[in-house]
Amino acid sequence: MKIDFPARLSWESFHTVMMKGLKVYAFYLAVLSLFRLFFIFILQGYLGPASGTDDILLALWRGSRLSMQTAGALALVSLVPSLFLHYLIPKLEMLSWRVLNGLLLSVLSILYVASFPFYRQFRMNFNQMIFNGANDDIYALFITMIQQYWLPVRLAGALLLAYGLWRLLMAWLSWTPGENFLRSVRLPLALRLVGRLAFLAVVYLAALLGIFGGSLGWQTAVDWENAGVTKDEFLNEAILDNPQAIYRAWNLNHRMLACNGLDFTVEDIRNLAATLSGRQPDSDNLDVYLQKTAGGAQLERPSHVFVILSESFANWPLLDKYQNIPISQGMRALLAEEDSDYCPTFLPNGASTVSAVTGVVTGFADANLYLTTMPESFKEPYVTSSAPQMEKLGYTTNFWYAGPATWERIGAFTQAQGFDHFYSRGDFGDVPGSVWGCEDEYLYEHVLNGLSDAPSFNVILNASNHSPYDVDVEAKGFDKEAVRATLPPEAQQDEELLRELGHYWYADRELAKFVKAIKAKYPDSLIVIVGDHGDRYNIDKTPSTYERYGIPFIITGKGIHKGTLLPDSAGSQIDIMPTIFELIAPKGFHYMSVGSSLTTVNRRGVNYGFWITRQAIGKADTVPLMPESLNGGEAPVIDDQVMQDYINAVRSISWWRPKYGAVLDASLLEGRE
Repeated sequence: MKIDFPARLSWESFHTVMMKGLKVYAFYLAVLSLFRLFFIFILQGYLGPASGTDDILLALWRGSRLSMQTAGALALVSLVPSLFLHYLIPKLEMLSWRVLNGLLLSVLSILYVASFPFYRQFRMNFNQMIFNGANDDIYALFITMIQQYWLPVRLAGALLLAYGLWRLLMAWLSWTPGENFLRSVRLPLALRLVGRLAFLAVVYLAALLGIFGGSLGWQTAVDWENAGVTKDEFLNEAILDNPQAIYRAWNLNHRMLACNGLDFTVEDIRNLAATLSGRQPDSDNLDVYLQKTAGGAQLERPSHVFVILSESFANWPLLDKYQNIPISQGMRALLAEEDSDYCPTFLPNGASTVSAVTGVVTGFADANLYLTTMPESFKEPYVTSSAPQMEKLGYTTNFWYAGPATWERIGAFTQAQGFDHFYSRGDFGDVPGSVWGCEDEYLYEHVLNGLSDAPSFNVILNASNHSPYDVDVEAKGFDKEAVRATLPPEAQQDEELLRELGHYWYADRELAKFVKAIKAKYPDSLIVIVGDHGDRYNIDKTPSTYERYGIPFIITGKGIHKGTLLPDSAGSQIDIMPTIFELIAPKGFHYMSVGSSLTTVNRRGVNYGFWITRQAIGKADTVPLMPESLNGGEAPVIDDQVMQDYINAVRSISWWRPKYGAVLDASLLEGRE
């Protein structure tokens, strides 16, 4: 019995639909490649000085290969539904192509337009910060995007771009030169078969290139993890198209949430903890290795202790090479005083403010855990937490935050970790500020007024030096033109940079005024000043690793002197509390910490991605470690194994202890993703 299929099930019908799919695939590949080209051209100021045409061409080629995977995925989104509709409801097929690709191009264009301010802010294509934003203050983020990044204008531009691309794609799909002629010519069967096989071969080749990222097999496949092959960090980020960058962020965030981004066995952790503590690996109780004993107070007991986490307070403005730029006079004057000491080789706990908070509050390094949202963080304070240990020394504990208590659950988190009192924007009344928090001067005023003669430990987190950078700093005395005159010629017309530098100036001035006021009212106070993180803005678009990520560690107060800190000290935010304990705690006082004091032993710091010493800095995840000299000279030699052990010890303990508790029990890892 002969079966007659409908015409739409014919080879010609299949060929027509698949040809549209191939056209969509080619179109998206062209768009993503052009997006990359213009991204590099517009942001070319971020290219490293050693990067040349060959590096750019390599990035474009590598990126186009990777974008074959993205283009294939996008093409499938519109091809599969349209293929089904072609056979089931043919009248809706073209509508499907139009609607689905309209949506895809809108999303793609919005991401592309957003990638420019994102890179300027974070020096990366989309990363985990977009997922951190899900836990952030959404309203504040929205207002910031409107005020600083002109969201309505950028969105309108993105949608206009999407419309233009959509019209081009529709014209491309409708363009069928020679198709009617080929249909009218009756070719021999052999030629038709050869033509069909050739077409299927093209489809198969496109599928392979899409699956394996510009390759024909997994052995040579390009993906987000191996795409960055140039020596330039900017170009390596440009290689990732926006969907690939978001996939990277999602993948890394998934690893973090699943706690499988770190791969340590119980035996590894025991040995590393023993090495860190300088004892034998003879216990399965991790807390045994965290216990330390104070050597004896180096200061008279201070009435008040302050740890000031200053928003985006980077160390680079304090370096000698920038001393002529008048934005850091307050801290420079403070550092010149006899009762102040300073460690210029200090790292933040992570890339965002919440990492700094968790580092100071819990004493743990950033180790693929989101402590402010983990249920374990709300059961009881960790043994390494700062507030309960300061209470043992007789201090009432206060956390002062310029912003809202709901940000990152900071109010609930700090109180769950033992702080007696938490104060936030809602406690300060109607005071000037942005959506992220009140202006620094009003925060410090409330802290000063809220103190009593009772001994207190105070962590202060300000917010003014933060986008949208809307403090009227010129009205407050910022001499923009004087700063402009000290900048390199290529930076003098950068109004956004000048606004950012103005906010650093304001944060510096108000911080200096607060320290002066505290010393006048409570002259026996101990004050520690650190940035919450660096890595937001620099004068140099391609700063050294040290200038980009370093933050200052400043300690001042009665009894502090030059030489209080080790001359070759270095550290990170997990070392703040051990330093305080060794300064003020009586001899024999037991405290718990992962970090160690900069007054006694600590000569290295480590965080989520980097390590630092007094002479060098480097990435923490390279094997072997690759030191970069801090002064641009020849890289110093380091003991690679000792530093690797320190990095792994800090990370493994900070991963295991908050998630699984004190007992090193391998059964707790069973069933872990």
